Amino acid sequence: MANVRTPATSALKPVAGFDRAAAAAAQGEAGYDEVVLEEDWGEGSAHRGRLRVRTLVTQRWLVLAGEALLLLASAVILQFRAPYALCFGVIGAGAWINLLTGVASPGQRTLGDGEAAGQLAVDIVQITALMFLTGGASNPFVLLLIAPVTLAAATLPRRLTLALALLASAASLALAFFALPLPHAEGAEVAIAPSYRVAAALANIAGIALIAGYVRLAAVEAARMALALDVTQTVLSREQRLSALGALAAAAAHELGTPLATIAIVAKELGREAPTPAVKEDAELLTAQAERCREILRRLTATPDKASDEVHERLSLRQLVHEVIEPHAGVKDVRVEAIVTGAPGTAAPDIRRMPEIIHAFTSFVENAVDFAAAEVLVTARFDAETISMEVRDDGPGFAPEVLSKLGEPYVTTRPGAEGSRTGHIGMGLGFFISKTLLERTGALVTFQNGRPRGAIVAARWPRARIEVGDG
Repeated sequence: MANVRTPATSALKPVAGFDRAAAAAAQGEAGYDEVVLEEDWGEGSAHRGRLRVRTLVTQRWLVLAGEALLLLASAVILQFRAPYALCFGVIGAGAWINLLTGVASPGQRTLGDGEAAGQLAVDIVQITALMFLTGGASNPFVLLLIAPVTLAAATLPRRLTLALALLASAASLALAFFALPLPHAEGAEVAIAPSYRVAAALANIAGIALIAGYVRLAAVEAARMALALDVTQTVLSREQRLSALGALAAAAAHELGTPLATIAIVAKELGREAPTPAVKEDAELLTAQAERCREILRRLTATPDKASDEVHERLSLRQLVHEVIEPHAGVKDVRVEAIVTGAPGTAAPDIRRMPEIIHAFTSFVENAVDFAAAEVLVTARFDAETISMEVRDDGPGFAPEVLSKLGEPYVTTRPGAEGSRTGHIGMGLGFFISKTLLERTGALVTFQNGRPRGAIVAARWPRARIEVGDG
């Protein structure tokens, strides 16, 4: 069994340091998670400016059309008695308001929070007036009051949603006591007990609360997930640019080597044949500067995995774990080590250089270092079918109540985050990003607590998904 145990070095290469700084904004360093929490993840921010004029106008036309059809059916088919002139007057007023709204603003314009709340309040008043004319709370179609509140729950901040819900609830309760008789056939007597009207009003209020609450939770979850996925895409784009930068540096070093060698040779010839001391001094300066440029290029290609374009696209598991642990090797009081093991008789694979894997495991190691008591161990294993990586620390482990939710955004992953080395309390966005990136590469990602303590983060791939073929 191949077993390579590699302690982390203490020196940080410039490229690794640059990677770490560039990824910091998306991993939660420098207070990024706090900024996200305060500015982006709040429910009001998640819903602000999401109700378009077209959505409002369309929803209102549907409600008005439904009201008109129900009244026509009552008058023509059922031949119920009701104040139809007043009812159609209320519907006409709503249609006039909706027509003005659609004409005055482009359909793609998003309404401000206050403007949208005002428009939905008008809908509640219009429905309430129609219900007052047609039986109040005893009319089963009083449930139309749920529609504006539901739309508010999906698009408006919490305080405005609560205000509209209270308005609709107050209207429901008022309709239990103040309303014209329920439409009925001529000669028929309709007697609705007050207790039934009150019960119907309370049922409608319960419907407003439950349906708006469910829609609110679903909308908040969708908005936060969409934001987190946007951040994930940003991180991946950044990592891909950094990876491309490494390849470009290697290619530039290779291409510039020949002209610099030519310049050095010509400068030395000029120095030997210089007619005056001043010319010789200039030739020696040119030689020194050419040598300096060659030294810079040698440093750019000092890391074997970035010596050429071909090699930059692939790396061994040992090179991968080195790259993952290197940015965290200088943390005081924590030893970061790596182990690469393989099944007997199985050749060690070279894998494709994938920014998703490097970023994700760098983030996992950073989190482990933050909470470890003394040691973090990164293990890479391979056999004939699979390749796996694991990050294990000896810290307090994941809190049991959030272990099943890890990998979701806005889930704090460790107990007592204030006791971590950085004191940073994030919202789990880094774990979400890392898990999402790894799953894009075909990995199965798991989180668990170790025994007797510590946290374990692991990913496993089918070998064919990430291995580089010999051909």
